[in-house]
Amino acid sequence: MRRLLIAVSLIALAACGQSPAPSTTETPTATTTESAASAPAATTTEVDEEILEAVAELPAPYNQANYEAGRRVFAQCRSCHTIGRGEPNRVGPNLHGVFGREIGTAPGFNYSQAVQDANFTWDAEHLNNWLSNPQTFLPGNRMAFAGVHNETQRRDVIAYLMVESRPEH
Repeated sequence: MRRLLIAVSLIALAACGQSPAPSTTETPTATTTESAASAPAATTTEVDEEILEAVAELPAPYNQANYEAGRRVFAQCRSCHTIGRGEPNRVGPNLHGVFGREIGTAPGFNYSQAVQDANFTWDAEHLNNWLSNPQTFLPGNRMAFAGVHNETQRRDVIAYLMVESRPEH
């Protein structure tokens, strides 16, 4: 029975023109080009190479991040934040150009008093601490998000933001 199920599965995969994906134990890094589950598999293009180069040029440890994994983590953020140049604020501010920007200064966004009273410029360290647990990092802010507790996921999403929120991007 087991052999029959395996044979039927292989025939079904062959009929679809797909083959089973090879298993891997490789740790994702900036040079890994795995695609998101929701996106079709893509071949390496100039855009992919540009992204990999942009990640590789980031300061450590972000230069070792997995851009695609960061993009997937950022999916949690998309319901409240936009990242593209000129996109509107949502429940949270647009994050385009966030690095190097003083906290609480995104145009047109109404910040909590806690954020208005804070005094720092967004950099990777501040964002890492914020994403770890926004309420612990800055009590009284209105961000209703428990945080990204996994350090590798935070590194990946910060690298993704560093690349995607660049002013020239």
